[in-house]
Amino acid sequence: MKVGVNLLNWGPGVSPDAMARWASLAEALGYHLVMISDHVAPTPDVVAKYPAPIYDPFTTLGWLAGTTRTIELGTTVIILPYRHPVHRAGVRATVDRLSGGGLIFGVGVGWSMPEFEALGVQFRHRGAISNDYLAAIKKLWTSDVASHSGPFVSFKDVHTGPRPLRAPHPPIWVGGSSDAALRRAVRYGDAWHPNRVRMDWLRDTGLPKLAKIAAAEGKPVPAFCPRIRLQLTDSPVPDDQRLAGQGTLDQMRKDLEGLESLGAAYVLLDSAGDDPQTTRHHEPVWRMLATLAERVLDLPHEALR
Repeated sequence: MKVGVNLLNWGPGVSPDAMARWASLAEALGYHLVMISDHVAPTPDVVAKYPAPIYDPFTTLGWLAGTTRTIELGTTVIILPYRHPVHRAGVRATVDRLSGGGLIFGVGVGWSMPEFEALGVQFRHRGAISNDYLAAIKKLWTSDVASHSGPFVSFKDVHTGPRPLRAPHPPIWVGGSSDAALRRAVRYGDAWHPNRVRMDWLRDTGLPKLAKIAAAEGKPVPAFCPRIRLQLTDSPVPDDQRLAGQGTLDQMRKDLEGLESLGAAYVLLDSAGDDPQTTRHHEPVWRMLATLAERVLDLPHEALR
């Protein structure tokens, strides 16, 4: 099982220097993956959770591809309806090339109605738009010349180079925990990427439902790649009050072992707390990552040698 870090590309503490330090630290500590988030038109409801400034994920990942050596890069998650799929596919393929084929494409449908309105995108059709865009993007990534005719986007004879390095295309992780999100992961994704969930819910509800939907669709069960909280505490947090990743080092160790036993291929550590103002200072999270790497994950790191 690989373990990655959600790098903060937003908030009052973000800067090019901070993002470079995030990526270099994660790589030096032995983490396998760095992922970043997406918002295009931060309206007040978005800013309440994700304060400005917000650095563009595509540009940032292209830049990070030149500053890292071995770590994989990805998005958690790109909001699919916000950008035309031809443009999105081309930019993502370029980043995949720049990163040596190390791109992971995490996607979601979005949640902020005001942000959709600011962009002139239909909020109530965001799920259907996302499905259509995913089908189009997969065609663009797997053909030298692609055509698509769908309910929300159509194009003909589009030359697609550069093609992604990883065959048949960069892994697509589909976020969300609704039934529609699970169906989207089965139909279009390579992995299911739920966010901030409880261990018992994953074990007893989420993963069994994913398997049931896959069976009904006649498709293989997608890989399981959850995003969990990173919140280390001195005292244990009662299990009935905590999300996966919250608690002592022993509780985190138990969660990671449990996720691996459930078949997780990757686990992404969500470094953003519940108070957006804590993102002014990144050093506390960096210390947690170092402690976790040394005392729980036993990663082959460089920084602490």
